[in-house]
Amino acid sequence: MVDKILIVEDLRKYYPIRRSLSEILMFKRGRYVRAVDGVSFYVNDGEVYCIVGESGCGKTTTGRLVTKLIEPTGGVIRYKPSSALARINNEFVVGGYVDYRRLPKKYVKLLRREVQIIFQDPYGSLDPRQTIYSILEEPLVIHGIGNDRKEREELIFKVLEDVKLSPPEEFINRYPHMLSGGQRQRVNIARALILGPKLVVADEPVSMLDVSVRAEILQLMMDLKISRGLTYVFITHDLAVANYICDRVAVMYLGKIVEEADMLKLVNEPLHPYTKALISAVPEPNPSNRFKIREVPIVGEVPSAAAVPPGCRFHPRCPYVMDVCRREEPPIKDVGGNHLVACWLY
Repeated sequence: MVDKILIVEDLRKYYPIRRSLSEILMFKRGRYVRAVDGVSFYVNDGEVYCIVGESGCGKTTTGRLVTKLIEPTGGVIRYKPSSALARINNEFVVGGYVDYRRLPKKYVKLLRREVQIIFQDPYGSLDPRQTIYSILEEPLVIHGIGNDRKEREELIFKVLEDVKLSPPEEFINRYPHMLSGGQRQRVNIARALILGPKLVVADEPVSMLDVSVRAEILQLMMDLKISRGLTYVFITHDLAVANYICDRVAVMYLGKIVEEADMLKLVNEPLHPYTKALISAVPEPNPSNRFKIREVPIVGEVPSAAAVPPGCRFHPRCPYVMDVCRREEPPIKDVGGNHLVACWLY
Protein backbone atom coordinates (compact mmCIF):
# COMPACT_ATOMS: atom_id res chain seq x y z
CA MET A 1 0.00 0.00 0.00
CA VAL A 2 1.35 3.44 -0.98
CA ASP A 3 1.72 5.92 1.88
CA LYS A 4 0.14 9.35 1.67
CA ILE A 5 2.86 11.95 2.01
CA LEU A 6 0.49 14.94 2.14
CA ILE A 7 -3.12 15.25 3.34
CA VAL A 8 -5.11 18.48 2.88
CA GLU A 9 -8.58 18.84 4.39
CA ASP A 10 -11.01 21.76 3.94
CA LEU A 11 -8.18 24.20 3.23
CA ARG A 12 -9.21 27.86 3.08
CA LYS A 13 -7.40 31.13 2.43
CA TYR A 14 -9.36 34.41 2.55
CA TYR A 15 -7.85 37.83 1.92
CA PRO A 16 -9.74 40.75 3.53
CA ILE A 17 -10.74 43.67 1.29
CA ARG A 18 -10.15 47.08 2.79
CA ARG A 19 -13.46 48.78 3.58
CA SER A 20 -14.19 52.35 2.50
CA LEU A 21 -15.06 55.05 5.03
CA SER A 22 -18.75 54.90 4.06
CA GLU A 23 -18.80 51.12 4.57
CA ILE A 24 -17.27 51.54 8.02
CA LEU A 25 -19.76 54.24 9.02
CA MET A 26 -22.68 52.14 7.79
CA PHE A 27 -21.36 49.10 9.70
CA LYS A 28 -21.21 46.97 6.56
CA ARG A 29 -19.67 43.57 6.99
CA GLY A 30 -16.15 43.07 5.71
CA ARG A 31 -15.67 41.33 2.38
CA TYR A 32 -13.06 38.75 1.49
CA VAL A 33 -11.35 37.38 -1.59
CA ARG A 34 -11.86 33.63 -1.19
CA ALA A 35 -8.73 32.49 -3.02
CA VAL A 36 -8.96 28.92 -1.68
CA ASP A 37 -12.31 27.85 -0.28
CA GLY A 38 -12.63 24.32 1.08
CA VAL A 39 -10.04 22.32 -0.85
CA SER A 40 -9.35 18.69 0.13
CA PHE A 41 -6.94 16.23 -1.49
CA TYR A 42 -4.07 13.87 -0.75
CA VAL A 43 -0.76 13.12 -2.45
CA ASN A 44 0.75 9.65 -2.51
CA ASP A 45 4.46 9.16 -1.90
CA GLY A 46 6.35 9.14 -5.21
CA GLU A 47 3.54 10.38 -7.47
CA VAL A 48 3.02 13.53 -9.51
CA TYR A 49 -0.20 15.18 -8.37
CA CYS A 50 -1.37 17.91 -10.70
CA ILE A 51 -3.57 20.96 -10.02
CA VAL A 52 -4.95 22.59 -13.18
CA GLY A 53 -7.28 25.50 -13.87
CA GLU A 54 -7.53 28.99 -15.30
CA SER A 55 -5.58 31.93 -13.91
CA GLY A 56 -7.05 33.14 -10.63
CA CYS A 57 -8.59 29.82 -9.58
CA GLY A 58 -6.35 29.44 -6.49
CA LYS A 59 -3.69 27.01 -7.76
CA THR A 60 -0.66 29.04 -6.72
CA THR A 61 -2.21 30.00 -3.38
CA THR A 62 -2.73 26.29 -2.66
CA GLY A 63 0.92 25.60 -3.47
CA ARG A 64 2.11 28.39 -1.19
CA LEU A 65 -0.07 27.09 1.63
CA VAL A 66 1.39 23.58 1.22
CA THR A 67 4.93 24.98 1.45
CA LYS A 68 3.95 27.16 4.44
CA LEU A 69 4.95 30.37 2.67
CA ILE A 70 1.57 31.80 3.74
CA GLU A 71 -0.71 30.82 6.61
CA PRO A 72 -4.20 29.38 5.96
CA THR A 73 -7.43 30.94 7.17
CA GLY A 74 -8.72 27.47 8.04
CA GLY A 75 -8.38 23.80 7.32
CA VAL A 76 -5.78 21.12 7.95
CA ILE A 77 -2.47 20.31 6.23
CA ARG A 78 -0.64 17.18 7.36
CA TYR A 79 2.77 16.11 6.02
CA LYS A 80 4.56 12.80 6.61
CA PRO A 81 8.20 13.65 7.41
CA SER A 82 11.27 11.46 7.03
CA SER A 83 14.34 12.42 9.05
CA ALA A 84 14.86 14.92 11.86
CA LEU A 85 11.34 16.30 11.66
CA ALA A 86 9.89 12.88 12.50
CA ARG A 87 11.80 12.76 15.78
CA ILE A 88 10.43 15.96 17.30
CA ASN A 89 7.95 16.09 20.15
CA ASN A 90 4.98 13.74 19.69
CA GLU A 91 2.70 16.68 20.40
CA PHE A 92 3.36 17.90 16.87
CA VAL A 93 3.67 14.52 15.11
CA VAL A 94 0.41 12.57 15.33
CA GLY A 95 0.04 9.24 13.53
CA GLY A 96 3.31 9.86 11.70
CA TYR A 97 2.12 13.22 10.28
CA VAL A 98 3.13 16.78 11.12
CA ASP A 99 0.13 19.07 11.59
CA TYR A 100 1.02 22.50 10.17
CA ARG A 101 -1.31 24.20 12.68
CA ARG A 102 0.58 22.84 15.68
CA LEU A 103 4.14 23.14 14.35
CA PRO A 104 6.09 25.81 16.30
CA LYS A 105 8.18 28.33 14.38
CA LYS A 106 11.43 26.82 15.62
CA TYR A 107 10.64 23.62 13.71
CA VAL A 108 9.55 25.28 10.46
CA LYS A 109 13.19 25.28 9.27
CA LEU A 110 13.19 21.47 9.47
CA LEU A 111 10.01 21.41 7.38
CA ARG A 112 11.67 23.64 4.78
CA ARG A 113 14.31 20.97 4.17
CA GLU A 114 11.65 18.47 3.13
CA VAL A 115 9.07 20.67 1.37
CA GLN A 116 10.40 23.01 -1.32
CA ILE A 117 8.95 25.05 -4.20
CA ILE A 118 10.00 25.81 -7.78
CA PHE A 119 8.69 29.25 -8.72
CA GLN A 120 7.11 30.17 -12.03
CA ASP A 121 9.28 33.10 -13.06
CA PRO A 122 12.85 31.91 -13.77
CA TYR A 123 14.23 35.46 -13.57
CA GLY A 124 12.17 37.31 -10.95
CA SER A 125 12.68 34.52 -8.38
CA LEU A 126 16.50 34.80 -8.50
CA ASP A 127 18.43 37.64 -6.82
CA PRO A 128 20.13 39.54 -9.67
CA ARG A 129 22.89 40.72 -7.29
CA GLN A 130 24.03 37.21 -6.41
CA THR A 131 26.10 34.76 -8.41
CA ILE A 132 24.76 31.27 -9.05
CA TYR A 133 27.20 29.97 -6.42
CA SER A 134 25.86 32.40 -3.79
CA ILE A 135 22.24 31.58 -4.69
CA LEU A 136 22.85 27.87 -4.13
CA GLU A 137 25.11 28.30 -1.10
CA GLU A 138 22.64 30.48 0.82
CA PRO A 139 20.17 27.69 1.76
CA LEU A 140 23.09 25.47 2.85
CA VAL A 141 24.40 28.21 5.15
CA ILE A 142 20.94 28.96 6.58
CA HIS A 143 20.34 25.28 7.39
CA GLY A 144 23.88 24.59 8.60
CA ILE A 145 24.60 21.99 5.92
CA GLY A 146 28.29 21.47 5.12
CA ASN A 147 31.10 21.87 7.63
CA ASP A 148 33.16 24.20 5.44
CA ARG A 149 33.19 25.95 2.08
CA LYS A 150 34.76 22.97 0.32
CA GLU A 151 32.00 20.61 1.43
CA ARG A 152 29.29 23.09 0.37
CA GLU A 153 31.05 23.53 -2.97
CA GLU A 154 30.86 19.78 -3.58
CA LEU A 155 27.11 19.82 -2.92
CA ILE A 156 26.65 22.79 -5.27
CA PHE A 157 28.67 21.16 -8.05
CA LYS A 158 26.70 17.93 -7.63
CA VAL A 159 23.28 19.59 -7.89
CA LEU A 160 24.37 21.66 -10.92
CA GLU A 161 25.44 18.48 -12.67
CA ASP A 162 22.11 16.86 -11.74
CA VAL A 163 20.20 19.68 -13.48
CA LYS A 164 22.48 19.42 -16.55
CA LEU A 165 24.41 22.65 -16.00
CA SER A 166 27.85 21.27 -16.65
CA PRO A 167 30.66 21.79 -16.27
CA PRO A 168 29.60 23.61 -13.05
CA GLU A 169 32.77 25.74 -13.12
CA GLU A 170 31.36 27.64 -16.09
CA PHE A 171 28.18 28.65 -14.25
CA ILE A 172 28.98 29.26 -10.57
CA ASN A 173 30.43 32.76 -11.12
CA ARG A 174 27.70 33.96 -13.50
CA TYR A 175 24.76 36.17 -12.58
CA PRO A 176 21.14 35.30 -13.49
CA HIS A 177 21.02 37.84 -16.35
CA MET A 178 23.94 36.00 -18.00
CA LEU A 179 21.87 32.82 -18.39
CA SER A 180 19.10 31.86 -20.79
CA GLY A 181 15.54 31.31 -19.53
CA GLY A 182 15.97 27.53 -19.53
CA GLN A 183 19.28 27.76 -17.65
CA ARG A 184 17.76 30.08 -15.05
CA GLN A 185 14.93 27.63 -14.47
CA ARG A 186 17.49 24.84 -14.02
CA VAL A 187 19.11 26.99 -11.31
CA ASN A 188 15.66 27.39 -9.73
CA ILE A 189 15.27 23.61 -9.72
CA ALA A 190 18.78 23.18 -8.29
CA ARG A 191 18.00 25.63 -5.47
CA ALA A 192 14.85 23.68 -4.58
CA LEU A 193 16.71 20.35 -4.57
CA ILE A 194 19.95 21.27 -2.81
CA LEU A 195 18.45 20.70 0.67
CA GLY A 196 17.32 17.18 -0.30
CA PRO A 197 13.52 17.60 -0.09
CA LYS A 198 10.94 14.82 -0.38
CA LEU A 199 8.03 16.95 -1.60
CA VAL A 200 8.44 19.62 -4.29
CA VAL A 201 5.70 22.05 -5.33
CA ALA A 202 6.31 23.06 -8.96
CA ASP A 203 4.35 26.25 -9.67
CA GLU A 204 3.98 26.36 -13.47
CA PRO A 205 7.72 25.72 -13.94
CA VAL A 206 7.61 25.74 -17.77
CA SER A 207 4.89 28.30 -18.55
CA MET A 208 7.40 31.15 -19.11
CA LEU A 209 9.86 29.12 -21.19
CA ASP A 210 10.17 28.69 -24.93
CA VAL A 211 8.25 25.74 -26.33
CA SER A 212 11.51 24.13 -27.46
CA VAL A 213 12.86 24.16 -23.89
CA ARG A 214 9.71 22.96 -22.09
CA ALA A 215 10.07 19.28 -22.99
CA GLU A 216 13.70 19.30 -21.81
CA ILE A 217 12.77 20.77 -18.41
CA LEU A 218 9.83 18.37 -17.96
CA GLN A 219 12.03 15.39 -18.81
CA LEU A 220 14.69 16.69 -16.40
CA MET A 221 12.10 16.89 -13.62
CA MET A 222 10.97 13.31 -14.28
CA ASP A 223 14.59 12.07 -14.26
CA LEU A 224 15.22 13.86 -10.95
CA LYS A 225 12.01 12.40 -9.53
CA ILE A 226 13.37 8.89 -10.14
CA SER A 227 16.97 9.53 -9.10
CA ARG A 228 16.10 11.47 -5.93
CA GLY A 229 12.83 9.78 -4.95
CA LEU A 230 10.76 12.97 -5.20
CA THR A 231 7.04 13.61 -4.98
CA TYR A 232 5.64 16.53 -7.00
CA VAL A 233 2.63 18.77 -6.61
CA PHE A 234 2.62 20.13 -10.16
CA ILE A 235 0.62 23.32 -10.81
CA THR A 236 -0.26 24.26 -14.37
CA HIS A 237 -2.97 25.78 -16.56
CA ASP A 238 -1.99 23.57 -19.51
CA LEU A 239 -3.68 20.17 -19.67
CA ALA A 240 -1.29 19.09 -22.42
CA VAL A 241 1.63 19.54 -20.00
CA ALA A 242 -0.31 17.80 -17.23
CA ASN A 243 -1.00 14.85 -19.53
CA TYR A 244 2.73 14.46 -20.10
CA ILE A 245 3.89 14.45 -16.48
CA CYS A 246 1.03 13.76 -14.04
CA ASP A 247 -0.37 10.61 -12.40
CA ARG A 248 -3.49 12.16 -10.83
CA VAL A 249 -5.04 15.52 -11.53
CA ALA A 250 -7.41 17.90 -9.75
CA VAL A 251 -9.29 20.59 -11.67
CA MET A 252 -9.81 23.82 -9.70
CA TYR A 253 -12.38 26.50 -10.40
CA LEU A 254 -12.81 29.65 -8.33
CA GLY A 255 -11.11 28.27 -5.23
CA LYS A 256 -12.62 24.76 -5.25
CA ILE A 257 -11.77 21.39 -6.74
CA VAL A 258 -14.55 20.44 -9.17
CA GLU A 259 -13.11 17.17 -10.50
CA GLU A 260 -10.32 14.75 -9.61
CA ALA A 261 -9.21 11.53 -11.28
CA ASP A 262 -6.29 9.62 -12.77
CA MET A 263 -4.82 11.60 -15.64
CA LEU A 264 -5.82 9.19 -18.41
CA LYS A 265 -9.34 8.79 -17.05
CA LEU A 266 -9.82 12.54 -16.81
CA VAL A 267 -8.68 13.11 -20.40
CA ASN A 268 -10.70 10.23 -21.86
CA GLU A 269 -13.81 10.50 -19.67
CA PRO A 270 -14.20 14.08 -18.37
CA LEU A 271 -17.40 14.62 -16.39
CA HIS A 272 -17.57 18.23 -15.23
CA PRO A 273 -18.54 20.77 -17.93
CA TYR A 274 -15.57 22.94 -16.94
CA THR A 275 -13.15 20.04 -17.42
CA LYS A 276 -14.68 19.30 -20.81
CA ALA A 277 -14.16 22.95 -21.78
CA LEU A 278 -10.50 22.87 -20.70
CA ILE A 279 -9.89 19.74 -22.78
CA SER A 280 -11.70 21.26 -25.76
CA ALA A 281 -9.43 24.30 -25.59
CA VAL A 282 -6.28 22.20 -26.11
CA PRO A 283 -5.07 22.57 -29.73
CA GLU A 284 -5.28 19.27 -31.61
CA PRO A 285 -2.47 18.48 -34.08
CA ASN A 286 -3.86 17.95 -37.56
CA PRO A 287 -1.62 17.11 -40.55
CA SER A 288 -3.94 18.80 -43.05
CA ASN A 289 -4.41 22.20 -41.40
CA ARG A 290 -1.70 22.46 -38.72
CA PHE A 291 -3.77 22.82 -35.56
CA LYS A 292 -7.47 22.36 -35.15
CA ILE A 293 -9.08 24.08 -32.16
CA ARG A 294 -12.36 22.57 -31.07
CA GLU A 295 -15.29 24.68 -29.95
CA VAL A 296 -15.25 25.59 -26.26
CA PRO A 297 -18.80 25.07 -24.91
CA ILE A 298 -18.68 27.82 -22.25
CA VAL A 299 -18.96 31.60 -22.41
CA GLY A 300 -18.07 34.54 -20.23
CA GLU A 301 -15.27 35.20 -17.77
CA VAL A 302 -14.39 33.69 -14.41
CA PRO A 303 -16.35 35.57 -11.67
CA SER A 304 -14.45 37.50 -9.03
CA ALA A 305 -13.37 35.52 -5.98
CA ALA A 306 -14.66 38.48 -3.94
CA ALA A 307 -18.21 37.92 -5.26
CA VAL A 308 -18.62 34.16 -5.59
CA PRO A 309 -21.96 33.21 -7.24
CA PRO A 310 -24.47 31.34 -5.02
CA GLY A 311 -24.97 27.64 -5.58
CA CYS A 312 -22.60 26.05 -8.05
CA ARG A 313 -19.77 28.47 -8.80
CA PHE A 314 -19.72 27.45 -12.45
CA HIS A 315 -23.44 27.91 -13.14
CA PRO A 316 -23.17 31.40 -14.79
CA ARG A 317 -21.02 29.82 -17.55
CA CYS A 318 -22.42 26.29 -17.66
CA PRO A 319 -24.35 25.14 -20.78
CA TYR A 320 -26.23 22.53 -18.68
CA VAL A 321 -27.33 24.81 -15.81
CA MET A 322 -30.42 23.74 -13.83
CA ASP A 323 -32.45 25.47 -11.09
CA VAL A 324 -30.72 23.47 -8.35
CA CYS A 325 -27.34 24.73 -9.63
CA ARG A 326 -28.36 28.32 -8.83
CA ARG A 327 -29.55 27.44 -5.31
CA GLU A 328 -27.23 24.81 -3.84
CA GLU A 329 -23.54 24.08 -4.06
CA PRO A 330 -22.94 20.51 -5.29
CA PRO A 331 -20.97 18.18 -3.00
CA ILE A 332 -17.99 16.36 -4.42
CA LYS A 333 -18.75 12.65 -4.84
CA ASP A 334 -17.02 9.51 -6.06
CA VAL A 335 -18.71 8.22 -9.23
CA GLY A 336 -16.50 5.12 -9.28
CA GLY A 337 -12.82 4.31 -9.67
CA ASN A 338 -11.67 7.22 -7.48
CA HIS A 339 -13.16 9.63 -10.00
CA LEU A 340 -14.51 12.58 -8.00
CA VAL A 341 -16.77 15.28 -9.40
CA ALA A 342 -18.78 18.18 -7.94
CA CYS A 343 -21.72 18.60 -10.31
CA TRP A 344 -25.51 18.16 -9.97
CA LEU A 345 -25.54 16.27 -13.29
CA TYR A 346 -24.12 13.30 -11.40
